[in-house]
Amino acid sequence: MPFRVEPTALAEVLVARPQTFADERGWFAEIVRVDSFEPLGLPTRFVQVNQSRSARGVVRGLHFQWDPPQGKLMRVVAGRAFMVAVDVRPGSPTLGRHVAVEASGDEPLLFWAPASFARGFCALADGTEVEYFCTGAYNAAGESGIRYDDPRLGIEWPVASPLLSAKDAGLGSLSDWLARPESARFGWRPGG
Repeated sequence: MPFRVEPTALAEVLVARPQTFADERGWFAEIVRVDSFEPLGLPTRFVQVNQSRSARGVVRGLHFQWDPPQGKLMRVVAGRAFMVAVDVRPGSPTLGRHVAVEASGDEPLLFWAPASFARGFCALADGTEVEYFCTGAYNAAGESGIRYDDPRLGIEWPVASPLLSAKDAGLGSLSDWLARPESARFGWRPGG
């Protein structure tokens, strides 16, 4: 099997490790392979691929999009990052809980979180590059986010004074999101 999937504390959030082939020249890995992804519960259709480059201490997120729903399969291409996914589904038994993993460009790791999870990361090295395979095209009118330091989330970020964009610094709390009518788009239902 070209991928090994590791479950996380949130059933919908997955970590996949591609099989690598290494020798004295370096390594090779298949990063996206649809015929292998489907049986593992990973998405098989991407409509947009993004890449960001960040200085050490930058926090991006926590972002999500409901229209169209945009799941993200993220990986670190260069540098190191602390990546996070938070359940933002009203009524979910894991609402507000998060999963965090550390990844680097030295070893391929794929971090999958569906649209109903807020995602973000902290760059742990200068020149950290993160690639995002997105299941929905970007729509500014259908996106939102939650402050990285919302105390309700209890995320222990590995940086005391992060560098934030003005947009991310102005994000609201999880409670703010749940009070919005759009949050019903991510409503949790048992068994689905």
